[in-house]
Amino acid sequence: MSDYIIREFKPEDLDAVININRMCLPENYPAYFFMQHYVNYPESFLVAESNGKVVGYVMCRVEYGRLKIGGLEVGRRGHIISIAVMPEMRRRGIGQALMEKAINALKERYKVNECYLEVRVSNVPAIRLYQKLGFSIVDRIKKYYLDGEDAYLMARRV
Repeated sequence: MSDYIIREFKPEDLDAVININRMCLPENYPAYFFMQHYVNYPESFLVAESNGKVVGYVMCRVEYGRLKIGGLEVGRRGHIISIAVMPEMRRRGIGQALMEKAINALKERYKVNECYLEVRVSNVPAIRLYQKLGFSIVDRIKKYYLDGEDAYLMARRV
């Protein structure tokens, strides 16, 4: 029995999501960026809630262009923009549950052909989770992050 639920983001979750983003990730976004994704892709902007408190989130969008897997094929891509879980709530399956539900929403609701994301090359726990979910490293992006760290581009067909 899990002690959390996964549900769609609501505007009243904004402050909690911004707090999680600032506490957990060096890449921070302004409030309007979160709300833009909520307005455009509400079914793939999800939060994890435990005891009435938002403890994690995943935010996605849909893009069109050349697929990351498959050469020259063009299609709909689900871009997982940001995911974070509060440190005290990690290792409970929340990140995996958020990812699984987001991927399912991108596939079912937004009809994407693949999902992709960027992840710090040093973030081994996240890379392992994404590989467990079927993602493969398809590229390395030099100096992707503001601090100069490289990112892996990871993708999977859906």
